[in-house]
Order: sequence, then C-alpha cells, then structure tokens
Amino acid sequence: MKISNIGKHFRTITQHKMVVMRECFKLGLYRQGLLHDLSKYSISEFWSGVKYYQGNRSPNAAEREQKGYSAAWLHHKGRNKHHFEYWIDFSNDPERRLVGNKMPLRYVIEMVCDRIAACKVYRGESYDSGAPWEYYAFTRPYITPVLHPQTQALLEKLLRMLKEEGEEKTFSYIRRLLKKGKY
Repeated sequence: MKISNIGKHFRTITQHKMVVMRECFKLGLYRQGLLHDLSKYSISEFWSGVKYYQGNRSPNAAEREQKGYSAAWLHHKGRNKHHFEYWIDFSNDPERRLVGNKMPLRYVIEMVCDRIAACKVYRGESYDSGAPWEYYAFTRPYITPVLHPQTQALLEKLLRMLKEEGEEKTFSYIRRLLKKGKY
C-alpha cells in the first residue's frame, strides 16, 4: 500500500461524493446528496480503496481481480440503497431464486446521479453526457438478469435521454417524475 494513495483515494471519493451531492441537490434530493456513499469513508471500504487505488477506475475492480471478490464492494452495496444490488433478495417463487426488486424512485434517481458522477470523475475532461449510457451498456449483459424490469426500463430511459438530449432536459424530466412520486 502506497502512502501517497491515501490522499489520492480520499480526493477521488470526496470529489465523487461532491459531484453526486451537486446533482442530487439540482433534483431536490438534499438528504440523499448529503448522505451519499458515506460508507466509503468506513475502515473496511476506505483502506481497501487505498490498497487497490489506480485513479482511473474503481479500486473494487482491482480487488475483485486479485481476490476473486471485493470485500469493500460487498460492504458498500449492502449499505447504499442507490445500488440495484441492495435490492436483490430471494424470490418467493422457487423457480426464480434470486431476483431484483423494484427500486423506489428516489434511489433510481440517485443511481443515475451516481453514474454521472463516476463518469465525470474518472473521465475528467473527456466526459460527455453519453458516458453514463456507454458504461451501462458495457455492464448491461451482467446486470439485466437481476435488475427488476421496471427499474431497468427507467434507468435505461434516463441514461438514453441524458445521452441524446443532455442533462438539462433529463433533469427537468426527473424533477417532474419526482413530483409524481412514482414510475
């Protein structure tokens, strides 16, 4: 573990948190913006992030490559409702086993803000509004089997809208959705 990674990792997660907070505030999700990803500062997540820090992608990916799993990610997803993995549970239908449950609207919106922020932080100057869709499209084959169909439809609609129409129109649409309170 490099000592210099402590400051770099702290700056990266704090920058990410601040971008999510700014995006959530634009949408009126003040509490979620303030509380977003606080578990990243916990001992189990922070020190793993320092150890596997690379600066251009999540340290969880590097930990997963080395160990076959990411203990930091397992900790993180179990404490943060904006991750669809938080909502995976056993089905009452024995044929289906594990299923993704429909996420509440405010957490889907926070997930969109989270994806925007991750792309802005990791891509820096090369970020454009299509980046969150591109990253989602890359991971789509792995996540759609366990993502609730309605959650998936909304997530895809918002990420496509962001890519095709930009942040201002997408956020305006999201604010209207939040006023309705459902999807």
